[in-house]
Amino acid sequence: MLKRFTAIILLMTLLLAQFSRVFVYAGFELNQQYIATVLCENKDKPAMHCNGKCYLAKKLKQAEEKEKKQERDAQKKNAQDVFFVKAIDLPVLPLCLKTPEFPGEFSFDLPESNNEIPHPPPSIFFNYS
Repeated sequence: MLKRFTAIILLMTLLLAQFSRVFVYAGFELNQQYIATVLCENKDKPAMHCNGKCYLAKKLKQAEEKEKKQERDAQKKNAQDVFFVKAIDLPVLPLCLKTPEFPGEFSFDLPESNNEIPHPPPSIFFNYS
C-alpha cells in the first residue's frame, strides 16, 4: 500500500513538472472572469477585448522561464557530476624511488633461418620440347 501511494505521488510530481503550461491554461479557463475583472492589465481599456489574455501570456512566459531555469540547473548539476570525480590518492614518491628489477637476459626462441630457396615441384603434365 505504501509503495503504491509513493509511486502515485512520484508520478504526479513528474506530471506536474512536465505539464506546467497545461495547468496555467486550466487555471486561466477556470478563473477567467476573476482574472479579466481584477488581475487584467488592460481592464481599463475594454475596446481591446483582452479578457485577461495579457495575464495569461505573462503567466505562460513565467512558466517557460521557470522550465528553462530548471533545465539549466539540471545541466549544470550533470556537468558537475561528470567533471568533479573523487580524487584518488596515489603513492607517487615510493614508486619513483624504487628501481625496476629486470632479468639480466631475456630468452627468445626464434626459429633458425633456412637459407634454401624453395622451388616448385616439377610438372609432369607439360612437355617443354
